[in-house]
Amino acid sequence: MEKFYPRLSAEFARLLAAVAGRKLAVCGHARPDGDCIGSQVALARVLAARGFDVVCVNPDPVPRRLQFLTAGMAFLRTDDVLQLAEERAAIFVDCADHARGGERLKGHYSEPVAAIDHHLSNNGFAQFDLVDSDSAATCEILAGIFFDNDLPVDPACAQALYAGILTDTGQFRFNSTSRRCFVLAGELVARGARPAEVGFELYERESLGKLRLLQHFLSSLRLECGGRVCLGRLTPGIFEATGSNHEDTEGLVDYARSIDGVEIAALIEERSDGTVKASLRAKDPVYRLDLVAGQFNGGGHACAAGLNLKIGTEGFPARLVAALEARLNQVSAERAR
Repeated sequence: MEKFYPRLSAEFARLLAAVAGRKLAVCGHARPDGDCIGSQVALARVLAARGFDVVCVNPDPVPRRLQFLTAGMAFLRTDDVLQLAEERAAIFVDCADHARGGERLKGHYSEPVAAIDHHLSNNGFAQFDLVDSDSAATCEILAGIFFDNDLPVDPACAQALYAGILTDTGQFRFNSTSRRCFVLAGELVARGARPAEVGFELYERESLGKLRLLQHFLSSLRLECGGRVCLGRLTPGIFEATGSNHEDTEGLVDYARSIDGVEIAALIEERSDGTVKASLRAKDPVYRLDLVAGQFNGGGHACAAGLNLKIGTEGFPARLVAALEARLNQVSAERAR
């Protein structure tokens, strides 16, 4: 049978040999999403089945809608880890760079043994860098590696991997969705993943606060660049006003992108401390939003990228629109050649 990831699977086998006998920490990123938590759960379960002492580490708590994946798993926060005297080899998953899990976690695990990721902007930061930007999800990579190496994938592991693939492909709608995604998803269902349960937990348990937050976001939308760009904003205090929280921002920007004629959408989240977070989404990978986000020290994928600025929000929307307009013009010029 042809392997899903010949090079990465061989590298993963070398990784397992390199960490033999060591305690491990599987680290995720800030404000974890389905691919992050799914990757952590799946990798930790496979490692534990091979006899490793392993914990999962995140700077932020597991979102409510993803807690169904973590039953029986040890998830620690950054503060918990910093208080432990033990040493663990760190494997970062779904992190585009070393700082994605926060500066304190980066400092504590200053020399990660491995990074497993699918972000286009990931240039490698570990001893073993298992990165494939052609993959739709880190869970896709892990599923392929596990099957290639004939590693144990139990129903809980399969469920986690399926959830990660489902979320990062936008329910199998995004440009990154490939035949391999469907083949792996089918095999995961055969191993015990339950699509109906995953769909219910992820998409049919919205809080009233989330819907109120969505209402506010939709009311803030405005078109730029001749209708090709749509921006929405979340202002300081909106979470308290709507009874929502930061994890409820997941998926909001996709409403702006779905507007007919819009090529690029952005969600700008302004925080009370004067910092700003922006999520960017495009309909076509040609726009390379990872490059746009990179202008603001962010990164990500061609169609989905993000950034965090520690400076004030004043003037930022205009700067972002200017960067997006420049990218649109560049693509138009390249297409006209």
